[in-house]
Amino acid sequence: MTAIDRDSGLAVWRQIEETLAEEIRSRRWTEGQRLPTEAELSQRFGVNRHTLRRAVSALVDRGLVRVEQGRGAFVRENVLEYLVGQRTRFTENVRRANRSASGRLLSFKRMRAPKDVAEVLRLTPGTAVLQVETVNQVDDRPLSVGAHWFPAKRFPDFQEVYDATHSITRVMEHHGIPNYARAVTKVTARMPDVTEAEVLGQPRNRPVLYVEAVNVDPDGVPVQLSHVRYAADRFQMVFETLSEGAKYFEGD
Repeated sequence: MTAIDRDSGLAVWRQIEETLAEEIRSRRWTEGQRLPTEAELSQRFGVNRHTLRRAVSALVDRGLVRVEQGRGAFVRENVLEYLVGQRTRFTENVRRANRSASGRLLSFKRMRAPKDVAEVLRLTPGTAVLQVETVNQVDDRPLSVGAHWFPAKRFPDFQEVYDATHSITRVMEHHGIPNYARAVTKVTARMPDVTEAEVLGQPRNRPVLYVEAVNVDPDGVPVQLSHVRYAADRFQMVFETLSEGAKYFEGD
């Protein structure tokens, strides 16, 4: 049991708050980790659940803890600040925050472009495209799962380069497009489906940010359409610059 000084003049719940906050700062409890249950913490500090809940509520207000209905209290993750502008690069955003970026391929296939994909990529419907599904990770924890489409003719070595580098930027550079730019970014919030929640390692009652994006080459020709779902509580999207590009989503 952790001793509480009931004669200190500091409220009991405040002492519990400070004790848990210090344990979080010292990484006794790591990012995303669930704290002990209310019953366990109440027993540890020798208090009733009402007092314990007040301490946890204070930790929530300080941004140190999040509470999920029916699942308990969790240490809040170190939120990644993700800059979106004309030059938007996943790896650069992560390295800027002194964190580790990685990616893995979920699926890769060559297919005929559906009408909606063809319109965005300025292709004739039925033209060959590459459909690539990836997971991007920060510090080995999933941040996003995405579906991407590329004109197959422009990326003949896509799979080989991605397998070797795990980087779409490196794929672009290999195919002579080192300076691709973001033309459109559209963001909406929704609940994840079963597969998305499983891949991201989060419950289905926690929202994701659904991002539709178009990247273009230096001549303004679309080279990538992406539909990416981000774990909303693990990053903050910051828009630096918005360029003209709404024409790629005409009719939306």
